Amino acid sequence: MRILVSGASVAGPVLAYWLTRYGFEVTVVERAPVLRKTGGHAVDLFRPAMNISERMGVLPRVEERATGTNRMTVHPEGARRPVRVDLSKIFSATSDRHVEIMRDDLSEIYYDATRDDVEYVFGDSISAISPEGEVRFENAAPRRFDLVVGADGLHSNVRRLVFGAESRFSDFIGAYLGVLTLPNVSGLDGELHMHVGVGRTAGMYGARHLGDARALFLFRSERELDYHHRDVPRQRELLRGAFEGMNADVDRWLDELDRAPAFYFDSITQLRMDTWSRGRVTLVGDAGYCPGPAVGGSTSLAVVGAYVLAGELARAGGDHERAFPAYERAMAEHVRGSRAVALSAAKTLVPTSRLGVWGLAQGARLISALPAGPSRALLRLATKSARLYNSMTVDDYPPSPAASRGLIGLGGGLGVD
Repeated sequence: MRILVSGASVAGPVLAYWLTRYGFEVTVVERAPVLRKTGGHAVDLFRPAMNISERMGVLPRVEERATGTNRMTVHPEGARRPVRVDLSKIFSATSDRHVEIMRDDLSEIYYDATRDDVEYVFGDSISAISPEGEVRFENAAPRRFDLVVGADGLHSNVRRLVFGAESRFSDFIGAYLGVLTLPNVSGLDGELHMHVGVGRTAGMYGARHLGDARALFLFRSERELDYHHRDVPRQRELLRGAFEGMNADVDRWLDELDRAPAFYFDSITQLRMDTWSRGRVTLVGDAGYCPGPAVGGSTSLAVVGAYVLAGELARAGGDHERAFPAYERAMAEHVRGSRAVALSAAKTLVPTSRLGVWGLAQGARLISALPAGPSRALLRLATKSARLYNSMTVDDYPPSPAASRGLIGLGGGLGVD
């Protein structure tokens, strides 16, 4: 059975790995001419995704590429003194299995785990999909596949072709995200510097194995801004307008915009679809249920979704009319929960008032000052996102769909995040 997957970032390679293990023939098509190395930003893998990665045999590489960020200095706008936070205390309190890793590094690791067993086609994109599985490409000759999966992100081409315009499903939650690569002139190693003001937050961090650093920008907007998601000059203009004058450090980061080797900008938008499947086509990860970039744990959700989709297809013997609804039922609660925590996280990371800025600083100060035991208790109450992703449960899918079914909690046995 031949399955075409569009997108070679995170969900695509993870899905391809498990599908090939279940005996399916997989092709992955990626618009970029080579595996994307665009700088990227740090993403979190919680317990369930860590456990899936372990079963894929790539966990040692994932841990080796961890950013190692364990200290944070918060500079509240208008405050006289910064607040220093021990992030290792936060991580240990919220999850007993967690890694922060650069998204590009994670994508490369998953790709390397599949490249020998999966056909990858770079520099091409799907242009049409027929109900019978006939797929046309921008460059290659048409081919027929039994199933097609869109794993091509928030601005999914597969979703547009099969379900319609993105505007029908996107729900802007009032904020924007920018990331740029810049020289690590401060020599940051395992430390994050954050400047927090009303309606805007900016930070800079350096991963221990990188020769450069990343600047991260989050800002609020009551309305959606006028730009195209591929119009980089306009995106730079919008980012400057939101942050110029916030702080001398932030202004220096903005000075790197025009010469940054890598830059990313997008709205923090949730996708809300009644179904992710139509005929022989389904969606996985951000393409189907993005909870919001940078605030909703979308990377862990994508890893879990890819694992579940492959497992349900194996269980159904490739019968998509059974597998796709089962996949959606298995993921529905996880998707709803991720949307809720994303909305909460966006409000916390980008305070809407001076009181919110003060509360964020005081909360960080309290966590740092308390002994380990009380701080863990406080953090478990406050960190909804980590609690959600660590508590996800999925089936432990057998290699044969005829094998017996067993439920494993990602918060316990298999644990996928």
